[in-house]
Amino acid sequence: LSAWLLIPSLFFLLISMSLGAGIGWTFYPPLSSYMFSNSNGVDYLMFSLHLAGLSSIFSSINFICTLYTVFMTNIFSRTSIILWSYLFTSILLIVTLPVLAAAITMLLFDRNFSSAFFDPLGGGDPVLFQHMFWFFGHPEVYVLILPGFGIISHICLNISMNCDSFGFYGLLFAMFSIVCLGSSVWGHHMFTVGLDVKTAVFFSSVTMIIGVPTGIKVFTWLYMLLNSRVNKSDPILWWIVSFIVLFTFGGVTGIVLSACVLDNVLHDTWFVVAH
Repeated sequence: LSAWLLIPSLFFLLISMSLGAGIGWTFYPPLSSYMFSNSNGVDYLMFSLHLAGLSSIFSSINFICTLYTVFMTNIFSRTSIILWSYLFTSILLIVTLPVLAAAITMLLFDRNFSSAFFDPLGGGDPVLFQHMFWFFGHPEVYVLILPGFGIISHICLNISMNCDSFGFYGLLFAMFSIVCLGSSVWGHHMFTVGLDVKTAVFFSSVTMIIGVPTGIKVFTWLYMLLNSRVNKSDPILWWIVSFIVLFTFGGVTGIVLSACVLDNVLHDTWFVVAH
């Protein structure tokens, strides 16, 4: 069902592209309100996102049920880090997607039924939409990278010659920490909208703390590579090293941007694009 839902989602997306939306990929109000974007393409784009989100929720439920069954029936499967990464990814999607769906629904009501969830003239708040959007938008980044973490960790565990504290449980709990912390740092995308000082400091601090489990993962991967007997000319070694180098660049630039003062200075620059 989750796969079939993507077909009407793509159909609505194509209609939206043909009619024209022009609201950017974040579709912030008031730009996405009816006053400034009265094209029906915007509504079709939101229908498309609704169906795609529903598809992701169904597939996540499928993954969780399947993995639960596998973990209960096959004890050896519990030692597969890549299966745990899929489980964490599915949990993140189920937690965050309903919030995005609610935001899109409220925006549709604002556009078509004269409500004022995000309209200041009616007592609404456009920043509320940004909070709801980024509560989904930031964990979505981890949804994309967690399976990659699982693949890299799985390969490193298999080519490593040792099984000690720098191993399965360290990687597993680091991944769990990233999932928990990653769901509470969405505000670092909103430093320029006028957050009060205490809120900005909170989001800055928690964002920096994510560097701890992330660092644990990177150093564990490097430790495993150094203790493996893999051939230096083996493509898999250089594939992992390339991933670690690129991921480290992204992580270091992210730590720089987590400081709210620097984020305001670097806003709308190539530094953010590079991150």
